[in-house]
Amino acid sequence: MHELAVTESILQIALRHLPKEEKLRIANVYLVIGQLSSIVDDSVQFYWDILTRDTLASNSILHFKRIPAEFLCLNCNTRYHPEKEFLECPTCSASEVKIIAGEEFYIEAIDVEEFTFSQDSMK
Repeated sequence: MHELAVTESILQIALRHLPKEEKLRIANVYLVIGQLSSIVDDSVQFYWDILTRDTLASNSILHFKRIPAEFLCLNCNTRYHPEKEFLECPTCSASEVKIIAGEEFYIEAIDVEEFTFSQDSMK
C-alpha cells in the first residue's frame, strides 16, 4: 500500500521539474529500483495510471530499471550477489556483510515533449 504514497511523490517531483513557462508535458519517467527495496513495479504503474489522469503527466510512460542486490563480505572482502534469502558469503560463509547495491530508489530521468493545448489534451 505504500506504493500509493511513493507514486504520489514521483508525480510531484516530475511535475515540479516541468518548466512552467513552456507548453510541455511529461512523456517518460525513468525509475531505478533496487532489488532490496520494497517497491512493487506493478503497483507503482497501477497508481501512476490513476494519479496522472488530467495532469501534465497524463499518458506518460514509466520505465523501470532493476538493480540486483550486491553484498561485500566484511570477513574476506568477496563481492557477491546473494541467492534468494541466503545472505552468507559464498567464499567463507560469514554473515557479516555490507550492502553495496540493491537499495536504490530514484528518478533517473524525465523526458518531456511539447503539446498543443485543447480540451482533449487532458483526457
